[in-house]
Amino acid sequence: MPDWLVAIILGIVEGITEFLPVSSTGHLLLFGHWLNRPQSDLFYILIQSGAVLAVIPLFRERIAMLLRWREPASRDLNLKIFTAFFITCVGGLAMKLLGFELPEETLPIAVALIVGGIVFIIVERMIKGSRSEEITWTIVFVVAAGQLIAAAFPGASRSGSTIMLAMIFGASRVAATEFSFLVGIPTMLAAGSLEIFSELREGGQEDWGSVAIGFVVSAIVSFIAVKWLLRYVQSHTFVNFGIYRIVLGVVLILVLMRA
Repeated sequence: MPDWLVAIILGIVEGITEFLPVSSTGHLLLFGHWLNRPQSDLFYILIQSGAVLAVIPLFRERIAMLLRWREPASRDLNLKIFTAFFITCVGGLAMKLLGFELPEETLPIAVALIVGGIVFIIVERMIKGSRSEEITWTIVFVVAAGQLIAAAFPGASRSGSTIMLAMIFGASRVAATEFSFLVGIPTMLAAGSLEIFSELREGGQEDWGSVAIGFVVSAIVSFIAVKWLLRYVQSHTFVNFGIYRIVLGVVLILVLMRA
């Protein structure tokens, strides 16, 4: 399979899964195994950056509100986003200094997919009645915790973990999704920038043509996927995502058992 086609496939996978609650890390690792064409960390980081940058225009109204520093509501939300971002950075740095590395085997990814899917269904069955549009400080802390959970367990899903925790602690589906994305954008860009600097400093060799293809494809697909998701959560639950995760996890375990 030519390199450009591999880059397109992985760009599509990244674009679809980066913000949808199905785990981009898990899917990229799985597709890397299936294609038998594992890519460098720098490749994955750069196409993730493309997916993240592409969705910023979808939040232009909220970002414009955040830039109005003199408004109390703006200062409050900025402080909450920064706090969740800071906790995540400190926790992520601690994990890195301790030498923590993501497992890349299929089994832990499958287990995390199944567990996350079950949690999705249980949470959606639990939360009945009206939910709050307010982002409380409790939600700020659990969203930060959700990001660290996703960093530790491939297959957990950053967006899935943060959205579910926010909903458990009272946020509406729409509010939880938006806040998860607002915290996730600077977090992933900061982490990506650090990793890119580290990889380039170590003199890693890259096929920049394939990187460019993956970057552009992931950006386009991510924009479409997130625009769809923001509309979807206004009138749908996350149960279908939970079912998808469980089915995929079970299929992966069955494949492993027959290998």
